[in-house]
Amino acid sequence: MNWTLWAVIVGMAAVTFAIRYTLFGLGGRLQFSPRVRQALRHVPVAVLTAIVVPMVLLPDGQHWDLSWRNPWLAGALASAALALGTRKLLAAIAGGMAVYLLWRFGVGVT
Repeated sequence: MNWTLWAVIVGMAAVTFAIRYTLFGLGGRLQFSPRVRQALRHVPVAVLTAIVVPMVLLPDGQHWDLSWRNPWLAGALASAALALGTRKLLAAIAGGMAVYLLWRFGVGVT
């Protein structure tokens, strides 16, 4: 590795540390408005959605796969149905994983 790559890595680490330390260090003294606090409550859901949806809909990273042969889509739909039906997070996770694994290895469609 050359020095430019190391400089980029160290710079990114410093920026990440500075942002996180600032928020943790000022956590007790920093007061957000109710509107900002309400918006921040949606950040985890938005981040999780941004990670999961491309993986489910573009399993190879390049092509859309909305067919019944997509085990990621089958597992995600099963998980969503269980989450809406039971309102239990563990049931949704376990059921989605079970459908995914059965679809991927049991049915052998991929």
